[in-house]
Formats: sequence, structure tokens, C-alpha cells
Amino acid sequence: MTSHPPTTLDPTRVAHLMGSFAPVSEEVDVIDLEVQGRLPNDLDGLYLRNGPNPRFGPIGSYLYPLDGDGMLHGVWISQGEARYRNRFVRTPAVLAEEKVGRALWGGLESMIMPGPADVGPDLADTFKDLPDINVVRHGGRILALAESACPFRVSPDLDTLGKETFGGALPSGITAHPKIDPLTGEMAVFCYGLEPPWLTWSIIGPDATVRRGPTVVAGVDEPMMVHDMALTSRRLVLVLAPAFFDLSAAMSGGSFIAWRPERGTRVALVPRDGGPVRWAEDEAFWLWHTVNAYDSSGRPSEPDGPDPTVTLDYVQWPRLALGDSEMSGSGRAADREGGSGLARAVIDPAAGTMRRTLLDDSHVEFPRVDDRLIGRRHSRCALAARTPGAELLSGEFDALRWYGTQGAAGSWPAGNLSVGEPVFAPVPGDPSEDHGYWMTYATDRTDGTSWLLVFAAQEPEAGPVARVRIPVRVPLGLHGCWLPTEE
Repeated sequence: MTSHPPTTLDPTRVAHLMGSFAPVSEEVDVIDLEVQGRLPNDLDGLYLRNGPNPRFGPIGSYLYPLDGDGMLHGVWISQGEARYRNRFVRTPAVLAEEKVGRALWGGLESMIMPGPADVGPDLADTFKDLPDINVVRHGGRILALAESACPFRVSPDLDTLGKETFGGALPSGITAHPKIDPLTGEMAVFCYGLEPPWLTWSIIGPDATVRRGPTVVAGVDEPMMVHDMALTSRRLVLVLAPAFFDLSAAMSGGSFIAWRPERGTRVALVPRDGGPVRWAEDEAFWLWHTVNAYDSSGRPSEPDGPDPTVTLDYVQWPRLALGDSEMSGSGRAADREGGSGLARAVIDPAAGTMRRTLLDDSHVEFPRVDDRLIGRRHSRCALAARTPGAELLSGEFDALRWYGTQGAAGSWPAGNLSVGEPVFAPVPGDPSEDHGYWMTYATDRTDGTSWLLVFAAQEPEAGPVARVRIPVRVPLGLHGCWLPTEE
């Protein structure tokens, strides 16, 4: 069904379809990329990023960062040289739209779905697959990830291979932010739904087989949005902020997500061995992204007790904001409410409480650590940041910041460059967080050129040691990874 006649959006009325966010349609392959500075010889692998990029002009609505087709941007680095390739994630819906040369599905808020005459019975009256948020490699498979649905598997050359259901064991899909335990190789995932079961979690082994199938998180009785998670050596950490799906409102032209701060925010500590879920509660706050989490008793008499506290670092927001809802009338980012920034929560499962501390109230997002320390204590994290007073769009950043465990920060101002999520690439065989490289895509706001920036981890504030010129503009957002060349 189509809820109302499809109309092409005027991109000048949607901030995230313009400027550095504007989609690109060209797929290119370029070798011998221009390098300013010098690419380190010990970088050997692929920097890969996914992000929303409508294949055709959107119809009905467009909600950043959830709407848009996935496009993968890859830079292969070896022996000081680099090459580039970008490809759309070609879901069945994208293929159907390419066949007719226009968009057939509307944005999430419009509820526009094509009928059988347009796309056949299998795709008719279905939501569009949107594997446009993140990308990971696990069990030898590269997966383009959606918000909470089945990922799509792609080849090492970024060609789409098809929907991944893990042998049919996870037919409803997984989160856009799985966490891979660097010690066990297991990948922990969750999935939320618009109908029961509302929230489940699963464990996928290092061989890509499902070791624990969808397991219900007891205590969740209505549909909620949960974007990210964290992992410790013992638990999954799921933060349930009061963002509730409201399909009846969406069908009548309202928002399909309702923010209900009076409900507060709850944290579910889910034992990886399948034991009972422990809950903690606090006043309402929202998080898009976690930094990392680890078990840390906090009780000197029981440093390795059976029920340790959990330390969770994350980026805190006072409420959920989507699309242009964080913007002023000029289309630029409005002043934020208090209580935002890099935060830490110490969660006591025995008492059901959490103690939150704001480590830095700078405007930051897209936090990352050295992935080899996921679930364990980390000493450093990196984030994209906004310079105070900068005239930027919501979700746009013009600096990078690096933090120690106590919140001390160093930064690199990017000037006219809008930067993305920083990702860590370790030196092979070296376990140190200071021996490696941070990298991110960046786009010049003055001329639209895009670059891959590479920073030495020992002194990232000194600026990039290499800038790789990307042959097409890389639209801003969202998530990526460093995939070292496999032996």
C-alpha cells in the first residue's frame, strides 16, 4: 500500500541532503591515489566505512541518520600506496528502484511502500532494507549493518552477496552495533522489534555460527529504540532510554518515535552465560554510542566477586534528537541542553543503581577505542568534536579529540574540514594503544573535496601524518572499521 501520493523531496528543505551530507551516485575505482605526507609502511589493510546515501531522490520524507541506502567507501593501503572503491549495498529494494530509475519506497516517517504492480508480491507492502549504518568483519564475512534488521553480506571487493541470516538462526536480524570480544572472537548482538519479542540478544561464534539464538530480554514489554550496546567479559550492557515506537502516530502523520522522559532510562546487564538479567534505573538520558565497558567491582574487599559493578563510558544526550530536530530555524545546530558530552556510569547490579559522571561537556560524538580492548579497561578513546561556536549542521564536526581515562583531552582542529568517526588501526604484533594510527574521512566545506586522514597514535594532536585524496566526495556519516590484511 501507499499511504499518500509519493512526492520527491526538495533537498534544499532537508539539511542532511545538502552540502557535505549530499548523496553521491557515481561508483568509481581508482588506484595510485594522491598522498600528501607519507603513509606508514606498517599500515596494510582496508579502511571501510558505510553510510546513508539515497540511490535516487527520496520521496515522502528523509530522516537522518536512519534513512538512505547504504554506500561503502573503501581505501586499501599497502606499502605506502592507496587505492579506492565505493559501492552501493544492493538490496532487493535498491535493485527494484534501479530497474525503474527512481525511488519507490518513502522515508521511514512517510510509510510509503510500493504495491505488487510496482515491485512484485515478494517486496510489495514491505519496509525497505536499510543496511546503511555500520560495517564489520566477523567469521570471514564482511557485513553491512542496518539499525535492527538482517545485515547484508558483501564480498572483499564490496559487491553485494545477499541478506545474511546466519544459516536461518537469526531471521529477524541484529543490531547496527555488534561487539566482538577480542579474546574469544564471539560477536554479541541484540535486536529490537515492533512486535513481540520486543528485545532479544544472541551470541555468534568466531566461525560465524550462532552459539546462542535469540534470547528474550525479560522486562521489556513494548517497542523501544536501542541503537548501541557495550560488552564486558561477563555481560552485555543494553541502555534502554525512553524512546518508544508509536506506529499509530506515524500512520496519522506524526512522529514514529515518542520521547517519554517521565519513564526514565534503564540499563539491562545481561549475563553472557544466560543468567538472570539485572537492571539499574536513573533519570532519563539518551545515548547514541557507547565508548566501551568493563567489569570493575568497585568494592576493595571483592575485586573479583561474583557480581562486580560495570563501568560504562558513553556519549550522553539529554534526549533523543533525529533529523533536523536539533537545529535552529537557520538549519544550523542549535545550542544543546545541559548534561551532554563524554560521560561515565558506574552500575551496581546488586543495588540496581548507577552513578553517572560527566567527564567533559564538549560537543562530541562517534567515540571509538582500540577494538582489541573491547570489554576490558581502555586508557584512551577518540571522538569527533565540534569547536565551540562553529556554524555546523547537526551531526557535523570540525575537530578530533582524544581522552585519557580521567577525561584529560588533546585535540586537533580540522579548520575547513568536516571530520567523521575516528577508527584505530594497530601496528601488527604490538599490543600498545599508543602504537598505531587513527584514521577518518574528512570533507572540505569550501570545495567538497574528501580525504582520508591518518594520525600517529603517539601524538595525534600534531595532525595527520598522511592525507589521501579521495576521488569522489564521501558524504558525512556514519561508521567504519579497519580491516587488516588477513594472513
